[in-house]
Amino acid sequence: MRKPGEKSTVQRRVIILGKLEEKGQVDVASLSKELKVSEVTIRNDLKRLEQKNALIRARGGAIKVERVGLDFTISDKNKQNYEQKMKIGRNAAGLIESGDTIILDSGTTTMEIAKNLKNEDELTVITNALNIANQLAEHPRINVIIPGGFLRKNSLSLIGTTAEESFKNYFCDKLFLAVDGFSPAYGLSTPNVEEAHLNRVMMSISKQVIVVADSSKFHKRSFAFIAPVSDIDMLITDNGIPAEDQKKLESAGIKVVIV
Repeated sequence: MRKPGEKSTVQRRVIILGKLEEKGQVDVASLSKELKVSEVTIRNDLKRLEQKNALIRARGGAIKVERVGLDFTISDKNKQNYEQKMKIGRNAAGLIESGDTIILDSGTTTMEIAKNLKNEDELTVITNALNIANQLAEHPRINVIIPGGFLRKNSLSLIGTTAEESFKNYFCDKLFLAVDGFSPAYGLSTPNVEEAHLNRVMMSISKQVIVVADSSKFHKRSFAFIAPVSDIDMLITDNGIPAEDQKKLESAGIKVVIV
């Protein structure tokens, strides 16, 4: 029998989903206090909602479900948050020093980095993105290395075993990694499984891993897991990210640059 003022199971779960829609994430302790039920009850609610694909449970709470199967084309992505991507690209390019060997992952934000590389810099750029390689082709002092592989048309990137084996031949100063989903709880993700596997290889051969992602990527979980957030060194993003997330990342030793 419910206590006076206590919500029914259905009412609780409606409230939980409403808070997820509004904030992108919820935590067990706060829900328990607000809804005046035990943390065990809240965890059971989250478990049942996850079984219905209404949310994704994370440590201490849950995050909002996004449409994980979406895999936009380059032209579609270019229209999304373009101003933020330009600022992120300019800032990221400023971290690159003459003589560096860097990896530019495929993506519209990493393309903005390529656009901002200085003609006087002598660099080696390894990229699996054909559009980025084309962008850099006319730079007189930039050596461009392109791995083999299968062409993934949506991202204009080369993926697969051949690309992975090619990357393993190198060691790089900096990796600039673009992601489709960034969750402090779940980690980094992308729509394509083979791209995710290649991203892990890129991370393994790089001294410094720098994620470039605008704030719209936060609290989104795409189809394929790349790596936990703890595997990155720096995040370059815009001022739309939640202040609480910035504090969590910085507490974990990750440098967060807001453009």
